[in-house]
Amino acid sequence: MEPATVAPFGTWKSPISAQSLVERAVGLDDVLTDASGDYWIESRPEENGRSVLMRRTLNGRTEVVTAEPYHVRSRVYEYGGGAATVADGTVYFTDYRTHQVFRLGEGRQPEPLTPEGPYRYGDLHWDPVRRRLLAIREDRTAPGHPYHTVVAIDGQSISPGQVLVSGHDFYQAPRVSPDGARIAWVSWNHPAMPWDTSELWLGEWAPDGSIQQPKRIAGGPTESVQQPLWSPDGSLYFISDRTGWWNIYRWTPESGVTPVTALKAEFGVPTWTLGQSTMGLIDTHTLLATYSLKGYSHLVRIDVDTREMTHIRMPFTWIGRLKVGPTAALMIVAADNDVSQVVRFDWHHDRFQTLRRAWERPVMPDYLSRPQPIEFPTADGTTAHAFYYPPVNPHYRAPEGERPPLVLFVHGGPTTQRFPVYQPAIQFWTSRGFAVADVNYGGSTGYGRAYRQRLTGKWGIVDVDDCVFLARYLVRQGLADERRLAIRGSSAGGYTTLAALTFRKTFHVGASYYGVSDLASLAQETHKFEAHYLDTLVGPWPAAETEYQARSPLAHTDQCRTPVIFFQGLDDRVVPPLQSAQMVEGLKAQGVPVSYMTFAGEGHGFVDGTTIVRATEAELWFYAKIFGIRLADPLPPVPAANLS
Repeated sequence: MEPATVAPFGTWKSPISAQSLVERAVGLDDVLTDASGDYWIESRPEENGRSVLMRRTLNGRTEVVTAEPYHVRSRVYEYGGGAATVADGTVYFTDYRTHQVFRLGEGRQPEPLTPEGPYRYGDLHWDPVRRRLLAIREDRTAPGHPYHTVVAIDGQSISPGQVLVSGHDFYQAPRVSPDGARIAWVSWNHPAMPWDTSELWLGEWAPDGSIQQPKRIAGGPTESVQQPLWSPDGSLYFISDRTGWWNIYRWTPESGVTPVTALKAEFGVPTWTLGQSTMGLIDTHTLLATYSLKGYSHLVRIDVDTREMTHIRMPFTWIGRLKVGPTAALMIVAADNDVSQVVRFDWHHDRFQTLRRAWERPVMPDYLSRPQPIEFPTADGTTAHAFYYPPVNPHYRAPEGERPPLVLFVHGGPTTQRFPVYQPAIQFWTSRGFAVADVNYGGSTGYGRAYRQRLTGKWGIVDVDDCVFLARYLVRQGLADERRLAIRGSSAGGYTTLAALTFRKTFHVGASYYGVSDLASLAQETHKFEAHYLDTLVGPWPAAETEYQARSPLAHTDQCRTPVIFFQGLDDRVVPPLQSAQMVEGLKAQGVPVSYMTFAGEGHGFVDGTTIVRATEAELWFYAKIFGIRLADPLPPVPAANLS
């Protein structure tokens, strides 16, 4: 190899282009497994984000199950989830275009099971005893917030579904016992979010197919529960954070609730989407489960009688959806040196087989920036967490003594987390000579209930403090240039970004992807699922109106002197586009360099490949202008105000 060229950070030429991020790339959304084969849902940027159900057949052939124009995605609670299930080779799915549920038998065309109308369905689950589907139904018949229920959908004829459970604001995970005698589900009510307060309920089936004698068996004001899972012996497993960590428990009629695990680790996940699964039963005595500890995933086999836990060696740092089938388990995984992929796990021989990769381009090891876990002190005397990705490019080295510009990634949610995995979107930056920090600020999941609750009443304070303290920490460690610090985030991460740029003076440029700028408007205008989310994060509305005003960047544009680029989908129903538009106008009036890019047809989260490419290139172009970096490859200019 030729000697490395000496060139400033940020000017390095990279083979990882914005276009390459979407070419031969898919998003991996869910997995299903059945005696007829292994299934997964992939979203395709090159098909305008269409979600497709795929199958690996028993003879090893990969095939498309849902052809165009079907779009396998749910919009229940806006974030969807549980859009498909499979039973004995028959697939049931909800179509994003019409929100109808369809049945798809082998060699047949999709047949509707629900009528067109004001209903959405998600968290599909097959009841083999009564030969019908269970689902969460979202009824949009009346104006205002929709009405949610658990319904049963006939497996043969068209109907909107029979209401089984109602009365609570939200539901998830209706699951039938193997003998068909009982049903379990999770519910919660405003103003709680499911990871704060939720309840596990149990009901008996009546002869007419309705539910009787419902009783709560777990959950409450200081406990969140999730993922009811029936065993063939009639036991019910679930996950609860009653000890401060999401652990696994078992309920039986004789013994009630007893613990299966007792780790200071997280077996559960924030249930933003329906159909989440981190455990499954291999047999009546053995669970296969995954847990997260300090951001890293672990796969374990658990003897539920002795509570003995055996760790399974694996080459992955993260595990997402986990579904256990008749002969093997299916899961979505990723590693710090490889992209996310669907894998099949043969538990008889502890072997993993890759079925689908999210990015078909080979990972280039010479350009690989691997995440380094960081624990750093923050404002309230506690320790916060992040992953640092250094600049890596085999053909370049920076001038002696130069430090790299930093791009600090702020995740959305805010109740979610980032993992130490290979992300082409991060390698896009590091291969050009930027450092990247991926922060799990206070309020993130993966570090226990107490860490999640650091953000209670303090959104816009704790998260911003952690970002500021992380940037300063990296500067002190010589890992970032204190004169070239960028911050970027989407949705709630966009709010943290705008708050940091408005109320602090640490960062020099930022990017907001469909971010929140006006907390009061969000509290009054957002969708039902998050309608009272800010009651916990900020305070009850409107009693805490003064606090909402004090923490809203839109109300304080006169304090922001930092350049910002905004990206906004015009079909966003979670954070209305007006939030970005008003913030942009406020900054323009103050003479702040600002750019505003909108995308028709995009909602809350970009899925179209053209949008992703344009936004990625525009963000790089904007940072380069602010930092005075001469890029190796010219990019299309971005319309911007107050930018010479």
